[in-house]
Amino acid sequence: MRIAVYSGSFNPLHIGHLAIMRHLRGRFDWTYLVVSPKNPLKDSISADTGTDRYREAVKAVQRHPELQVWVDDIELGMTPPQYTIRTLDALKTREPENDYTLVIGADNLADIHRWRDYDRIMREYGLAVYPRTGFDLDALMASLQAENPAWRIEVLDAPTVDISSTEIRNGLAEGRNMTPYLM
Repeated sequence: MRIAVYSGSFNPLHIGHLAIMRHLRGRFDWTYLVVSPKNPLKDSISADTGTDRYREAVKAVQRHPELQVWVDDIELGMTPPQYTIRTLDALKTREPENDYTLVIGADNLADIHRWRDYDRIMREYGLAVYPRTGFDLDALMASLQAENPAWRIEVLDAPTVDISSTEIRNGLAEGRNMTPYLM
């Protein structure tokens, strides 16, 4: 099966994530939503909240049975740091019959050279990249393809939803009703 691996902190899951998962439904057999306890490149979140975010993700996905999404806790049991390449390799070991593709936003594509074993990720697993406001996806793709034409990178014609988990957390902290943005 073709599996989209959509990984992130998901703090919280919101309508932008939902739009991407809906878009992935027709392109992949399944989407594995991998809740990461802590992004090794960011200090903004505590790994201690990983299990709670995982539970909230399960509830959110259950509210959308039309999605073919499995909320995966594989990173919660991994020794830190939870590098994406280690997660992809662990999934491949667990389910060798599947073909995995990592789903990321254009913001992460712009930063891909900072990722552990990014070359292996793009050669062995490939990327499905969704647009993000403020990032020139065409220029990013041209640069990466010039660097290594063997890298497997697919641009998704996915909708852009201009909301972020940070904006939602800030709105909640200010006492605003952010329910319409939550998944």
